[in-house]
Amino acid sequence: MMSSLTDFNRRDFIKTASALGALSFAPHAIAMGKKPPIGRVVIIGGGYAGTSAAKYIRMWSMGSIEVVVIEQSPQFISCPLSNLVLGGSQQINDLTFGYDLLKKNHGIKWVQDTVTAINTDAKKVTMQRGDITYDRLIVAPGVDFNYDSLPQLQTGDAQKQIPHAWKAGWQTVYLRQQLEAMPDGGVFVMTIPKAPYRCPPGPYERVCQVAHYLKNHKPNSKIIVLDANAEIVSKKGLFTKVWANTYSGMIDYRHDSAVVSVDVPTKTVSTEFEQVKADVLNVIPPQHAGKPAQMAGLLESDYPWCEVDFLSYESKHVRDVHVIGDSVASGLPKSAHMATSQARVCASAIVELTQGREPDPAPVFANTCYSFVDDKQAMHVANVYRYDAARKIMLSAEGGGVSLAPSEKEGAYAKAWAHNIWSDVLT
Repeated sequence: MMSSLTDFNRRDFIKTASALGALSFAPHAIAMGKKPPIGRVVIIGGGYAGTSAAKYIRMWSMGSIEVVVIEQSPQFISCPLSNLVLGGSQQINDLTFGYDLLKKNHGIKWVQDTVTAINTDAKKVTMQRGDITYDRLIVAPGVDFNYDSLPQLQTGDAQKQIPHAWKAGWQTVYLRQQLEAMPDGGVFVMTIPKAPYRCPPGPYERVCQVAHYLKNHKPNSKIIVLDANAEIVSKKGLFTKVWANTYSGMIDYRHDSAVVSVDVPTKTVSTEFEQVKADVLNVIPPQHAGKPAQMAGLLESDYPWCEVDFLSYESKHVRDVHVIGDSVASGLPKSAHMATSQARVCASAIVELTQGREPDPAPVFANTCYSFVDDKQAMHVANVYRYDAARKIMLSAEGGGVSLAPSEKEGAYAKAWAHNIWSDVLT
C-alpha cells in the first residue's frame, strides 16, 4: 500500500489537474446505489480532518449517507514532514497527493471550488459556481492567518519575500530557495506567534531543519528565533538539548518577543524591545479558525476558535454544524493526528444521530507528534485523551509520554507514521 500510494503521488504531482465543471445538486441526485440516501453531509475542507470524516461516514453508514466534500485545492499537500523540505531531505512532491483513490474507493462526491457564504438557517453553502444544501455540515477549514497586527504581510508579493510556509506548498518551496540563496554568514530570523497555533512543536522542528541545512552548507550562518511565548511550548527539554549540543553556537533563542511590525523591503522585524534585520525572514503569523467557520457564525466575538460538543463535535452555537481539526477550541494540540481522531469521533456520532441513536458517551483517542532534529533523527510526544463527563471536555489520561532523546529509530517510526496516516486519509 505504501509503494502504490507513493507512485500515485508522483504521477499525480506532474499532471495538471483539470477543474471540475459546475455541478447541479438536486436532492439525492448524486447518491450512490439505487436506494435514496438517508441524509446528506457536506464537508468543507479536504485536509486531514475533512478527508477522514468523509471516508468514515461513508464506511460506517455502509454508503447510506451521501457525502460531498468541497475543497478548493486539486491536491493534498501534507504539513507533517514539510519542514524537511527546508532541511533538504524531502521534496514538496514527496508530500503531494491526489484525491482520486479516496473518491473512488468510498463513493465520495467532490467539488473543487471556493466557499463564499454559508446560510445555516437555510442549510445552504454557496460556492463560486453554485449552491448546495445539507442535512449536516462539517466545517474543517484548518487555520487562517490573522494579519490585523501585520497588515504589511497580507499581499501575495510580501509573502513571496517573507513566506510563512505554515501551510505546505509554494511558500515552502520559496523559503527553501531563499535559504539556498542566502550567503554563508547570513542571518535567518524566524518568528513564532503566541499559542495556540497549528502544530505546537512545528516551529522548533523548523529551527532544527534550518540549522541542519546551514550546518552542512553554510556553517558561518546564524539563526535568531523570536518567540512570542514565554518559553518553548512543546518538547522544551529535548529541543533545548539538541540546540545546545548538535547546533552549538548557531541558534539565538529569544522568548517573550512578539512581533509588532515588519519592514518588508529591508526584511527587518520589530518587537517591543528591538529591531532585528534578516537575510532570510520567516514570519509565522498569529492564527485563528478558518474562514468558513467565520462565515457560519461559529466563533465567539472575542475568541478565534470554535466551541464544540466533544461527543459529536457539533457547534455549541449552531445546530447541525460540526467543527473538526485545527479550528476547534479544545486546549488540545492542533495536529494532523488530532484532526483525524476528532474526525472519526464526529463521523461515528453523525452516523448514530442520523439513525436516531445517541453518540458514544465516552470517546477515547490518542495523539502522536514527531519532530525531526536532522535528516534522520526524530523524537515524539504522545498522549491518550478521554472524555470527562463532568467537565464535558477531552482530558489527558494515562498513557503516552515523551522521547528520552532523538534517535534514528524514531526517525524511521516518524516516516512510517506519516505513510500510515496518508494511506488512511487518502485511500
